[in-house]
Amino acid sequence: MSLKPDIAIIGGGPAGLIAAEHLARAGHGVHVFERMPTLGRKFLMAGRGGLNLTHSEGRDRFDTRYREAAAWLKTCIDAFSPTDLRIWADGLEAETFVGSSGRVFPKAMKASPLLRAWRARLEGLGVIFHLRHRWSGWDADALVFDTGESAALRVEPRATLLALGGASWPRLGSDAAWVPWLSEAGVEIANFQASNCGIEIAWSEHLKSRFAGQPLKTIGLAIGEETVKGEAVIAAYGLEGGAVYALSEPLRRALAAGPARIELDLRPNQTVEQLAARLGKARPGQSLPTLLKKTLKLAPQAAALVFESEDVPREPEALARRIKAIALTVTGQRGLERAISSSGGIRQEALTDTLMLRARPGVFAAGEMLDWDAPTGGYLLQASFATGMTAARGIETWLSAAAR
Repeated sequence: MSLKPDIAIIGGGPAGLIAAEHLARAGHGVHVFERMPTLGRKFLMAGRGGLNLTHSEGRDRFDTRYREAAAWLKTCIDAFSPTDLRIWADGLEAETFVGSSGRVFPKAMKASPLLRAWRARLEGLGVIFHLRHRWSGWDADALVFDTGESAALRVEPRATLLALGGASWPRLGSDAAWVPWLSEAGVEIANFQASNCGIEIAWSEHLKSRFAGQPLKTIGLAIGEETVKGEAVIAAYGLEGGAVYALSEPLRRALAAGPARIELDLRPNQTVEQLAARLGKARPGQSLPTLLKKTLKLAPQAAALVFESEDVPREPEALARRIKAIALTVTGQRGLERAISSSGGIRQEALTDTLMLRARPGVFAAGEMLDWDAPTGGYLLQASFATGMTAARGIETWLSAAAR
C-alpha cells in the first residue's frame, strides 16, 4: 500500500501539530503519522502539572534559558513567540493567565481540553491522522511505516517533517528509534542524555525513612557560580523538583568528571548576618532541633538536612552559614526513562536555517529531536512550538521553490 500526500509529518506532539495547522491553513494536504494510539501523549503528561505553556519574562532573559542553543533558537522563537503562543491558545478557548512565578497556564490548568479542541480544528482544516503508524526509516525516497498489518505502508510526500521527540519518557512515544536511520543518512546527532531529572544523593537511613516525599519550600541550590531559587522534594534516592531541574546542564558537565558538590540554602531570602542575629537571641539551653524549629521555623525535613553531616555548629554565625550552604554530594542523575526532557539530538550544523536536513533535502526536523535543552517553566513547550512553526515555514519555502 502507498500514499503520496503533499506533506507528511511524523509525530503528533506540539511541534508536529503546530506545523500541520500552519501548513493546512496555507492550503497544503497534510498527513500526520503517530506511532501511539492517541496524539500528544507527552503533552498530556505535561498537563498533569497544570500545562505550563510558556513564560512571561522578558525576551532577553527568556532566551538565555536555552544556554548554548540560545542564539540558534532565538530566530525560531521570533517566528512563534510566547505572545504568539498565548494568542494561539486563547483562540482554542484555552484562555491563559500568568501565575505568580511568571509561568503561563491555560485557566483550565489541563492539557486534554486544549488538545481535543486542537484536533477538532486540525480535522476541520483537512489534516488526516494515521495513528499506530510506526516509522521504520526510508526505502529509497519513500517513508516506510509499520502499521501492524502484513504489508508496510510506503509514503512518498513532496516534503517531510520529522517531529518524533527526544529520548525521555520513551513509554510515551519518544524512544529515539530514529537515530540509526538519520545517522546512516549522514545526519550529525549528539548523544541523548537525561535532563530535568532527579539527582542521586546518599542520604542517611534516618532521612530516607522519615522524610522521603517531603517538600522543601523556597530553597536555593548552587553548583559553582550557578545558583537558582525554587522548590524541591526529598526522594529516597536524592532530590527532585524545579530547582534541581534548573541545574541539569551544569550538573551533567560536573558529573562527567565524577561526583559533584552542590550547596543547599534553606533560607535564600535571608543573609547569614540576619540568621545569626535571630539565632543569637534564642533562649539559652535550647536543643539544636528546638532552636531550628522555634527560632527559624524550619520544617522538620529541612532541619533534618542540617544534621546530615556531622559536627553541627552551635555558635550562631557558624550555624547560620551551615543553614545557607549545606554541602551535598551528587553521585548521578536519574535516567532517561523518567526524565522530563533530554539533551542531545540533531546538531545545529546538520540543519539549514529553516530546519531542513542538509543530508536529506526536503526533510525537516523540529521539537525535542533537535540538540537543545531548557529547564522546566514553559521553555520546553515554547521551543517545541517555535521550531515546529519554523520548520513549517521552511517547508512552504521549499515547496514554492520546487514548484518554479
